Amino acid sequence: MADEGLEFQVIAPDIDEKRISHESPRDYVCRLAEAKARAINNGDSLVIGADTVVVLGDEFLNKPASELEAKLILEKLSGRTHVVFTGLSLVCAGCGRTNTAFDSTKVHFNVLTETAILKYIKSGEPLDKAGAYGIQGMGSFLVKEITGELDTVIGFPIKLFRKMIEEHRQCLQRV
Repeated sequence: MADEGLEFQVIAPDIDEKRISHESPRDYVCRLAEAKARAINNGDSLVIGADTVVVLGDEFLNKPASELEAKLILEKLSGRTHVVFTGLSLVCAGCGRTNTAFDSTKVHFNVLTETAILKYIKSGEPLDKAGAYGIQGMGSFLVKEITGELDTVIGFPIKLFRKMIEEHRQCLQRV
C-alpha cells in the first residue's frame, strides 16, 4: 500500500470465524472482512478488513490444522479447479461509513504427485494458508493457471481496493 501513498499498521483482531449454516462464500468473506474492520477501534482512521476462503465445489478449504490435513487438501485440489474469494471492508471510524465488497478468482491446479505434495508440506508454507497453499511463494508450482486476479488469491485484491478507496477519499483527507 506504500505505492498508494498510504501508511498502515497491521492488527489481527480476535473474531469468531465460524461459518453460518448455508452461508455462501461471498457472504462469508464479506461478513468476516467487515467484522475484522469493525473490531479495530483506531481513532479516526480508515480501517481495512480482509478475509479469504478457498472453495472446491461446495466445500470450504480452510487453513489446515496439521500436515496430514494439508496433504488431504492438496490431494483434493490436484488436477482440479477451485475458486478463491476475498472480501474487503473499509470502515471509516471518523464518519462511520462502511464499504464492503468481494472478488473471486478461479484457480486451476496441476496434477500433483505425492512426492511433490510431501516436499511442499515439509517447507511449512501450507500450514498457515487457506487451501493449504500460497500462490505467491513456493506453492506457485501447484497452479496451472488462474482466471481472474492474482492478488485475490494472495488475499488482497488491489483493483477492488483501489476502487473502494476512491469512495473513501474524503475520509483519508481527514485522517
